[in-house]
Amino acid sequence: MKRMGMIFRAKANKALDRAEDPRETLDYSYQKQLELLQKVRRGVADVATSRKRLELQLNQLQSQSGKLEDQGRKALALGREDLAREALSRRAALQQQVTDLETQHATLQGEEEKLTLAAQRLQAKVDAFRTKKETIKATYTAAQAQTRIGEAFSGISEEMGDVGLAIQRAEDKTAQLQARAGAIDELLASGALDDQSGMHKDDIQAELDRLSGGTDVELELQRMKAELAGGGSGDRQAIEGGQAQGQDRTQSQQQPQDTPRFDKQ
Repeated sequence: MKRMGMIFRAKANKALDRAEDPRETLDYSYQKQLELLQKVRRGVADVATSRKRLELQLNQLQSQSGKLEDQGRKALALGREDLAREALSRRAALQQQVTDLETQHATLQGEEEKLTLAAQRLQAKVDAFRTKKETIKATYTAAQAQTRIGEAFSGISEEMGDVGLAIQRAEDKTAQLQARAGAIDELLASGALDDQSGMHKDDIQAELDRLSGGTDVELELQRMKAELAGGGSGDRQAIEGGQAQGQDRTQSQQQPQDTPRFDKQ
């Protein structure tokens, strides 16, 4: 169980480290410091409010004390010593309250000064942390961008790696298709494969077709000349004789050319 717990904590720590963004962590820390500073300022305001309330109470008690003193003097001037004694007794009780309130006022004033000084120091620390935070964030962003650019140029990033693999696969397929097309052309030219469309011809057949086509053109030209001249049957026999001679001449031209080709093949 201890080993499983250690493995789980190691996995969780690695996952958290991978998901953690230092910029977000710095922003969160800065936000917490601002919240703490706000609490300190609120405490200063509360202490100042309590101090102000004590000052108001002190002013009221001091006013009542002065009033009782005047009343005692007036009663003593009128010969009412008993009233003067009562007024002075009440004044003494008020003076005790005034003394207690003055002690509390001094304590609150000291706490207020301490909190004010702490708030000022915390404000300075927060401002310094904010400056440092922005500097670290800018440096981290620049380093991250530089790293990504370097990975892109070197081809080791995941995105560029996928692009490089796609380009390599496309080049391999293109080379394979080109090699297959060249092999098929060579097989068709050698006669190892039959052209089902009937469009492909080897060199020997192409030469025979060219010679045959030239003979047909010559014969057609002689026939048209005979028709224009208005020749009769004699002309037809001449044309036919010319056709026979043309065929003999064609065969005699084909034989010395074709024989080396057949021997070569």
